[in-house]
Amino acid sequence: MSLKHAILTLLETEEGSGYDLLKRFKSRLGYFWNASHQQIYAQLKAMREQGLLEYDVESQHDRPDRKVYRVTDKGHKALLDWIAQPVKIDKVNDALLVKLYAGHLTDNTSLLNEVQQHKLVHQRMLQTFLDLEQDYLALSPEQKPQYTLPYLTLRRGILGEQAWLEWAREVETFLAKNT
Repeated sequence: MSLKHAILTLLETEEGSGYDLLKRFKSRLGYFWNASHQQIYAQLKAMREQGLLEYDVESQHDRPDRKVYRVTDKGHKALLDWIAQPVKIDKVNDALLVKLYAGHLTDNTSLLNEVQQHKLVHQRMLQTFLDLEQDYLALSPEQKPQYTLPYLTLRRGILGEQAWLEWAREVETFLAKNT
């Protein structure tokens, strides 16, 4: 997936400025796709030059004018074409796994401490996801259909965090026994 397709996806549902997109990344896609402020603005410029986006300028008092982007017909077609194509399966690049793989070169106590630090992060993320799930479950039956597919991405996040925490318990048990 490219940043271009993530931006098209977000703008398909709601027009917005670069700042709006940054906020939406953090609140909607940021759990599984990251983009910096600079990356978003550079990509918006490139996409406009490619004819995938257009914008209107809104004047603001005491601040620079704001560009509100929307998807063009060409951008909509590009997004549909991308959706129709299979995506590559992502490979995992996880430094913690490399450390564990090379763990025979160090003491288990330092590895155990690091796994426990990572575990705290994953526990917080799981709780965030579970809170978001409660928000979805509290929606009215009329509201739920438009959020069903985003909810399924949330479920992937929940299951992924639960699996990671279960694996971490196995690692902790092994490292604690062999310290």
